[in-house]
Amino acid sequence: MRISIVIPVYNEEENIPHLHPAIHDALDPIPDLDWEVVYVDDGSSDNSLDILEKLAVDDPSHTVVVEFRRNFGQTAAIAAGIDNSTGEIIVLMDADLQNDPQDIPMMLEKIDQGYDVVSGWRVNRQDKFVTRTLPSRTANWLISKVTGVNLHDYGCTLKAYRREVITSFRLYGEMHRFIPAYASSVGAKIIEVPVQHHPRKYGQTKYGLGRTIKVILDLFTVKFLTSYAHKPIYLFGGTGIVLMIISSLIMLFLTVRRLWLKIGVFDSPLFIISAMLLILGFQSILMGLIAELLARTYHEAQQKTTYSVRRVIGKTGENQTTVLEA
Repeated sequence: MRISIVIPVYNEEENIPHLHPAIHDALDPIPDLDWEVVYVDDGSSDNSLDILEKLAVDDPSHTVVVEFRRNFGQTAAIAAGIDNSTGEIIVLMDADLQNDPQDIPMMLEKIDQGYDVVSGWRVNRQDKFVTRTLPSRTANWLISKVTGVNLHDYGCTLKAYRREVITSFRLYGEMHRFIPAYASSVGAKIIEVPVQHHPRKYGQTKYGLGRTIKVILDLFTVKFLTSYAHKPIYLFGGTGIVLMIISSLIMLFLTVRRLWLKIGVFDSPLFIISAMLLILGFQSILMGLIAELLARTYHEAQQKTTYSVRRVIGKTGENQTTVLEA
């Protein structure tokens, strides 16, 4: 199976009957292309599941349906779709018809050109500016600055990935939007391409301003995992050293003031602040050492490497050369 399209579904009964034929129209013209669509019903309360079950019966060669017991959220639905897919290339998209399946062949061409991640960019976004577009642009700018992976549209679900890139980590919370940042941390080649975006015709949007707060909180986790997971002492130890330096400077100021102005060191609240910073700095360094032990236990217990190999070129036997691609 070459292509797996993973689509989370939550109360999209009016959109699914139009979406599936649109995917056929986009992919059927490509010769010798094997593909499947993995629909994940995320606890829908309408007739979405019934429609999906009918699709699985009518088009069994292209349709897989995963049913959740209840609503677990978009990230969990994407993770389940990936786990139940078989494609070498995984395409993520929404079920609301705002993503256009006609963009998928173009994204597959970019994968064939050697890219590991092809990220969609909704240049002409058809959403409400105040409640959707503006918060999204702010989040995109913040995520790009924090992660160092500069993309215009992290929130666009329409993305294509090589399987080995997207299955090298687990997804939690609202982490699906950060997949390009995770992929970049293991050396994936990423390109962003403009894609079409249509106004929602049926149903109601499932996203609001409250989601922005979740994204910001998850961003702390992403930054830690991508930058400090292998060497947490750099974060905790660096913070501890800074706090101890500030404490030393305050203590030096108090000492000089005592010698020159005869003002008692213990008479100033700065002494208490200095002592607290010194203790916090020391504790931060100890936390870094504990985190280092946990990181090593994590990698050694699961036999996880601290690197990611794209391919191996070398001799595998007498007079035989091979290229192994990850």
